[in-house]
Amino acid sequence: MIIAIANSKGGVGKSTIAVHLAAWLHRHGHRVTLADCDTQQSSSQWIREAAPGVKALCLKDPDTIISELPLLRQETDFIVADGPGSLAEMSRALLLVADKAIVPCKASMLEVRALDAATKVLRQSQQIRAGHPKAIIVLSMVGKHYRLTKDMRDAAAVLKLPIANTAMTLRQIYADAPGQAAVVWDLGSRAKEAAEEVDRLFRELMPEAVSSSTPRLKAQRQRAFATS
Repeated sequence: MIIAIANSKGGVGKSTIAVHLAAWLHRHGHRVTLADCDTQQSSSQWIREAAPGVKALCLKDPDTIISELPLLRQETDFIVADGPGSLAEMSRALLLVADKAIVPCKASMLEVRALDAATKVLRQSQQIRAGHPKAIIVLSMVGKHYRLTKDMRDAAAVLKLPIANTAMTLRQIYADAPGQAAVVWDLGSRAKEAAEEVDRLFRELMPEAVSSSTPRLKAQRQRAFATS
């Protein structure tokens, strides 16, 4: 499966979600590749230090994305692709091969309304591919006492995109993790709430990643989490 982390707007938490999702899938015993499609290449650098067992590569142009990502299916279970923040052609190429799209969005009416422009390439890909990739909005950087308003749900409904029940709370630990060369479940008790949050989010977004685990993979997963 190719999972695109997509939003043409930068600063919405794409790399945080991409790195943590790749590491989470790896800890569940799956073969995982992180494809860094952003010019800054921050997620590939982060994952190499935080989860060396995850293969990381950088894809720098649309043709490479279209030709290389489908071939990787033969050697990996999940490909997590960190999309670019502004390059429309790169985003279009990624969404033309992706099976699922996770769309991070800051939790405000202005940001949700801005998705109309930010998801233009996504909707074009869905028209070309008869509804694929399936997409879901993940609210990121939300306040601890945040409540999703009816207006925001209505704005997302107009785009025909569901919103995940679990949001990514605004936490300093997410900002600290890259500098620590780690993901949140490797950062001890101070990251406990964040670790529980990302696990809850990914179980909601990727139930197949848990249900498809064999007994061997489940045992491997339990050992990995036990040592974190």
